[in-house]
Amino acid sequence: MKLTDLIQLDTISVDLEADKKEGVISEMVDLLVNSGNIKKKDRDEILEKVKEREQLGSTGIGKGIGIPHAKTSVTKKMVAAIGISKKGVDFKSLDGEPTYIFFLLAAPGDNPGPHLKVLSRISRLLDDKFIRERLRAAKNGKEILGIIRDEEQKNTLII
Repeated sequence: MKLTDLIQLDTISVDLEADKKEGVISEMVDLLVNSGNIKKKDRDEILEKVKEREQLGSTGIGKGIGIPHAKTSVTKKMVAAIGISKKGVDFKSLDGEPTYIFFLLAAPGDNPGPHLKVLSRISRLLDDKFIRERLRAAKNGKEILGIIRDEEQKNTLII
């Protein structure tokens, strides 16, 4: 599985509007709902699970990156959304800096292995400053997918 298997053009926003942590999470869950990856009736449960996970500790890992995620019984397959905030958001990040790049994951709750592998791959991808800069500068979802696809072709992100 590749990250690009989890992401679609309509699950990417290069200009998140929210300026607070809760708003970013809500906006990203809505990307998954509006794309049809998550049923509208399951939106609130997924939103609540992501918020519960955030209460355990911020998924703002530093370097301008946030990876909110949750495992839920209503998710039948792992799905992901990507959001870029132009102005940055206080995501209670480990380094105290604003967060600009967000990957939201929702995964089935019965098997944590794939979920953890994807989190690891995303962290590894975003550890590269050049990739972070390219993602933040992307003008649209197509560019973001292209950046990730380029990295996958280097065989560094296959899950």
